Amino acid sequence: MRQIFFDTETTGLNPESGDRVVDIGLVEMVNRQLTGRHLHFYLNPERDMPEEAFRVHGLSSEFLADKPKFAQIVDEFLAFIEGAELVAHNAAFDVGFINAELKRCGRAPLHECVDNVLDTLLMARDMFPGKANSLDALCRRLEVDNSNRGLHGAVKDAELLAEVYIRLTRGQDSLVIDDSASSSPGQGGELVVAAIDFSAFDLPVIAPTPEELALHDKVLIDLDKASGGKRIWQVPATA
Repeated sequence: MRQIFFDTETTGLNPESGDRVVDIGLVEMVNRQLTGRHLHFYLNPERDMPEEAFRVHGLSSEFLADKPKFAQIVDEFLAFIEGAELVAHNAAFDVGFINAELKRCGRAPLHECVDNVLDTLLMARDMFPGKANSLDALCRRLEVDNSNRGLHGAVKDAELLAEVYIRLTRGQDSLVIDDSASSSPGQGGELVVAAIDFSAFDLPVIAPTPEELALHDKVLIDLDKASGGKRIWQVPATA
């Protein structure tokens, strides 16, 4: 599965009133592994930079004056994201701004180019209702190091979002997706969960490749070093 984590910085909050994108950061992940591929653009917004926006991202009109316009990078941008799942924090904001830029170029909206758009803010609100769920708050809660974030920057925020997403979805592979249909209140109001006969499942057994075994052994060796030789639960697979 190919995912593109992305973030934007803008001149303000409303693309309909003339605010523009000034910074785009995109980071690629394939099968939950960062590939090292990323794309980054500073953009000339063709307008002034409000002081409120400058205080957020530190990008001045003078710095952006010689940067490309969105129309000059649109083909490279669309080629990078084509067919991927886009992942953003408060996706409605970023997608709204990108769609406004695409419309100015006479291009189709994002949903016609990508497979799907996933909003990690909505995911976080489901997982942590009633709590702060900004990117900074999630980094603190999920122990993602954002100490060098400083001012907001699109690439750095996209990288942090990728780490946050991995930790948000760490438990997503449970066999029992939804137990609401197999559980009901019993006498006295206690919850009674129906027994599941796992012998009815015909689960494939996928053997690791030699390369995967070697990577596994390397992880065990690193754990052994980190624990001072106290790792006792498993010997290397090639031993």
